[in-house]
Amino acid sequence: MAGVIKDAVSNVLGKIQGTTGETPREPSAEEFQTLQKKYNDAGQGHVFAFVDELSTVEKSQLFHQLSNFDPTRINELADKALNPPKAEQAAVTLEPLPDVATASILDSDPSDLQKWYNAGLKEVAENKVAVVLMAGGQGTRLGSSAPKGCFDIGLLSEKSLFQLQAQRIAKLQELAQKANGGAEVVIPWYVMTSGPTRKPTEEFFTQNNYFGLKESNIMIFEQGVLPCISNEGKIMLESKGKAAVAPDGNGGIYQALVVSGVREDMRRRGIKHIHAYCVDNCLVKVADPVFIGFSAEKDVDIATKVVRKRNATESVGLILLKNGKPDVVEYSEIDQETAEARDPKQPDVLKYRAANIVNHYYSFRFLESIENWAHQLPHHVARKKIGCVDPETGDAVKPEKPNGVKLEQFVFDVFPMTPLNKFASIEVRREDEFSPLKNARGTGQDDADTSRADIMAQGQRWIEAAGGVVITEGEAVGVEVSPLISYGGENLEFLKGREIKAPAILEKEE
Repeated sequence: MAGVIKDAVSNVLGKIQGTTGETPREPSAEEFQTLQKKYNDAGQGHVFAFVDELSTVEKSQLFHQLSNFDPTRINELADKALNPPKAEQAAVTLEPLPDVATASILDSDPSDLQKWYNAGLKEVAENKVAVVLMAGGQGTRLGSSAPKGCFDIGLLSEKSLFQLQAQRIAKLQELAQKANGGAEVVIPWYVMTSGPTRKPTEEFFTQNNYFGLKESNIMIFEQGVLPCISNEGKIMLESKGKAAVAPDGNGGIYQALVVSGVREDMRRRGIKHIHAYCVDNCLVKVADPVFIGFSAEKDVDIATKVVRKRNATESVGLILLKNGKPDVVEYSEIDQETAEARDPKQPDVLKYRAANIVNHYYSFRFLESIENWAHQLPHHVARKKIGCVDPETGDAVKPEKPNGVKLEQFVFDVFPMTPLNKFASIEVRREDEFSPLKNARGTGQDDADTSRADIMAQGQRWIEAAGGVVITEGEAVGVEVSPLISYGGENLEFLKGREIKAPAILEKEE
């Protein structure tokens, strides 16, 4: 198990690879020889092929990078990746989660929703709720070199995704504080980055004064990395003095929580409930009291939010029972008949409709057990064209076809390991809680324009529900309601009877 946890260390502790700008400690000759022998014995000695050409600093960096991998463990992973056992064509049974493990915002009794909200807000007020943000992605596909969380989707306020989410945390703290008689409420925010996004994320938070939140309640940490493996099972070199590595997937969150000190910080704070989500969802209800209350009432270790699948052909993974265990099944794994099957209890909706949106709840007791199950999580293979240097000549290689694999884990890999009585799912309204940012502007789906439109449309619905009137002309539609005014559409009664001309922004009560 120690080897598995150690796999995640290299990029979680940015100092090792110099991401903080610090010069790594120079190893002794004996330390270097011991490490080199370890790699030679594992058949991976080529990573030291150019050590005589390296400067003292480069040699130290290589030593510290390779010290944080176990070459024997890497060999095991590479063998499984390149020579997977032939899977037996066993029958696969798929069923929706049982009713006892599910609920739906769309269909639930309003009194249940209010009960969950009150219970969840109480947990927030008692400082038992934390938030983990998965923010390792760059905005490359969006036309930006910055971390995705820094992206401005085009709102009138020009707020970034990070700022929107920070302000929802601030507003929820305020709501919980009022509900708790004025005692201070803190929702700690743990932001998981990757190697490329760590430093710019830290700088962005600093430049924006942590978006009004206390710096002491925000912890930015890094997910782990694993070496890239050649088609021959060898660790690839990015340069003569550095192994080629790639982030270990969003499933690396579990190990990263341990080695970064996040879990220990949660323990110190007395956290009992954790909300984890992806940065690219502009509508995410951060630390949603309804979700927390629902999960706490069920006394589960993992719960997940889902949205209703639009139609039988939508390309989304589904949360269901696979061979009797909670799991995520990709759309490509489901045949047409299964995809089109109707719910016998609700013939107007699909039987398999629980679309995964990577929005999860964890009990802290579950995170306390990471060491017991992390080594069982599988590693998935992504065959890629990986730029590298030839270990024999040192020449740069720019491949024209996939020349290696990147190994990653998925955050939902742990679902099948969770007892059914400790797993639950709640269906939420897509238009209120899920608008992912995946594509470049102009794509027409899951891009900055659709994200902006969804925020503006939500604001207009909130205002109209409160009795306000939104006047639209032509394509000018929607109202941006600042999270500092309303977390989820509440406290907008002051707008009753008022007219607002769209597009508009509501930043404060007037």
